Amino acid sequence: MNGGALAPRRGPAPPGGVPLRSTRAPDGPDVALDDALLRGLAPDGGLYLPTVVPPLPDGWADAPTFADLASRMVAAWWGDAADEVAPLVRDATAFEVPLVPLGGNRWLVELFHGPTLSFKDVGARTMARLAGRALARRGATATVLVATSGDTGSAVADGFAGIPGVRVALLYPRGRVSDVQERQLVAERPGVRAFAVDGDFDACQRLVKEAFVDPDLADLHLTSANSINVGRLIPQATYYAWAVAQLRRQGVEAAPWIVVPSGNLGNLTGGRLAAAAGLPVAGWLAAHNANRFLPDVLAGRRAKDARPATIATHANAMDVGAPSNFERLDAWFGTDLPRTLHATTSDDAATLRRMATTRAEDGETVCPHTAVGLEGLATLREARPELRDAPALVLATAHPAKFPDAVRAATGATPDEPDGLARLRDAPRRVERLAPTLAALRAALRDGDASAP
Repeated sequence: MNGGALAPRRGPAPPGGVPLRSTRAPDGPDVALDDALLRGLAPDGGLYLPTVVPPLPDGWADAPTFADLASRMVAAWWGDAADEVAPLVRDATAFEVPLVPLGGNRWLVELFHGPTLSFKDVGARTMARLAGRALARRGATATVLVATSGDTGSAVADGFAGIPGVRVALLYPRGRVSDVQERQLVAERPGVRAFAVDGDFDACQRLVKEAFVDPDLADLHLTSANSINVGRLIPQATYYAWAVAQLRRQGVEAAPWIVVPSGNLGNLTGGRLAAAAGLPVAGWLAAHNANRFLPDVLAGRRAKDARPATIATHANAMDVGAPSNFERLDAWFGTDLPRTLHATTSDDAATLRRMATTRAEDGETVCPHTAVGLEGLATLREARPELRDAPALVLATAHPAKFPDAVRAATGATPDEPDGLARLRDAPRRVERLAPTLAALRAALRDGDASAP
């Protein structure tokens, strides 16, 4: 494969940590890892990509716990500072990531056993601790500005709350997240403000990008915890390796297909980092809901610079019309991307049917996003019969209790509510309404304590 202009090579991190470059500056300059983490977005508006990907650690497939493997994988990126970074990652990832077998040579990778019941706990909690370390070393403060289509915001709020030197501003599309997700987003936390934006997720994401390049906000030292931040992506590579390691322990030695329910493409990009580190993977499937930008681009039906409107679906955390991380994938793989990746799309009706089928035939209740992944796998296997017996890992990205209305519509049953969600029913809330303009956001960030240390 030729790769794109910024295809990273596999190799050990230099003593000072892995250098990165902007997707819009393939010839450099190199940026230090801590600098990229605290900036979020490159000054030229591009996204950071590593020039080097550290290989999987020795004995990775025999790691005793997810936290052990995650700490070793992430710490390797920081070179000589690995011993400082490893315990922070171990603390952030101290929860289970079980592999649940289904029929048909399929397994669910349950990524929702963290505190906010979403796969984003892994990246957000790890990034929070790494950002806190970087700020403390500099005696600096920062404002984390994040757009969320549902699960990112609560994971960021939980992960960053109380971190010294950090204040958080969450932007979410008003009326376009589930009631449970909103309950998690607006729960009062130290140093966190939630803004309900009058617009869709793409409007929230646009505001974040505009704010980063706004000179009038430079003194707030804005950074992001969205998947545009490489500090989110590096930790997300870890559970791919953990899932494959568990699969081997179940006696499956063949490299699996990996199915990623996809929206902004950050989770998929984290997986590709794992593959670049040496993880054996037979193939990749990005499973989308009705927001089909990537399937259309890969099939040549849409220009890669198109900006389609967002479509609201049951799998709302994946309701992204123009995914930011496509810029990373394009810079990394270039014209090779269609040969390295498959993509499917499923509408709401197919999603609900898959939720019902999974409960009836496999005895598992899944969230709409996970159902999109399972439906995408079924679509791929129908189109390619030779893959019907190939082992497949499907990422289960969120607890079904976060989407009770969709689960009831699909199965007629209400999922049990975990204690952590139940406690939020009567928890104090803090939320502010926001117009979808940079001027409104600028005023909101200046008002109150969002920039206080």
